[in-house]
Amino acid sequence: MSLSGKIALVTGAGSGIGKASAISLARKGADLVLWGRTKSKLSLTEEDILSLGRRCLSYSVDVTLPAELSKVVQDVQKDFGEIDILVNSAGLNIPQSAEDVTIEAWDTIMETNVKGLFFCCQSVGKHSMIPRETGVIINISSQAGKVALPYRAAYCASKGAVDQLTRVLAYEWAKYKIRVNAVAPTFVETPFTEKMFNDLEFREFVMNNIPLRRLATAEDVANAVCFLASDESNMVTGAVIPVDGGWTIH
Repeated sequence: MSLSGKIALVTGAGSGIGKASAISLARKGADLVLWGRTKSKLSLTEEDILSLGRRCLSYSVDVTLPAELSKVVQDVQKDFGEIDILVNSAGLNIPQSAEDVTIEAWDTIMETNVKGLFFCCQSVGKHSMIPRETGVIINISSQAGKVALPYRAAYCASKGAVDQLTRVLAYEWAKYKIRVNAVAPTFVETPFTEKMFNDLEFREFVMNNIPLRRLATAEDVANAVCFLASDESNMVTGAVIPVDGGWTIH
């Protein structure tokens, strides 16, 4: 699955799935563009990628500000080159019971998980992929787009939207030879999820629903990302691939 000669843009690349995906893509030969809000975290990812002998640039980007995205994409084109692969990993969750979900929490989740993701796709597609009639987009979704999870009404809604946006973009942009897929992991061991697993009752609930009896790692998700980014999957588009240890099969 060589990605030599490809340029990959990863959002949310400062930690977790985004960081693991960026490093895995670099190991496959891609050069990386990193987007995220926290420059210090991006710098650490950049160091890891440069140590692999790949080119890498990072940009402080807030994906919830769509008006700025097109300009940053054009900066990337000028500074680095055309974007072959886009991985939308920026995302967040604010656990709340359905009766307690606030407007602020709902809007925060939707702004990043849905609006930010879509306009990243639009900006990269419109300015770099559609004109060249080539490209691969991989959205990081979740099993929460398919199954109900407690205290995650807004998050589940947002990931259901990601799955459907993935299908619509795959359908519309197939004429430009752009493939659009999503990866839908179960709960992943990251700094983002560490606190929630301190709740032993919640951890037991999760483990009892995963037939393989373990949490996913960021590298498990990154491996699926690399497959979808490569020519090995060149007949795959509009798919939402679970990396969930079997949660959604029962």
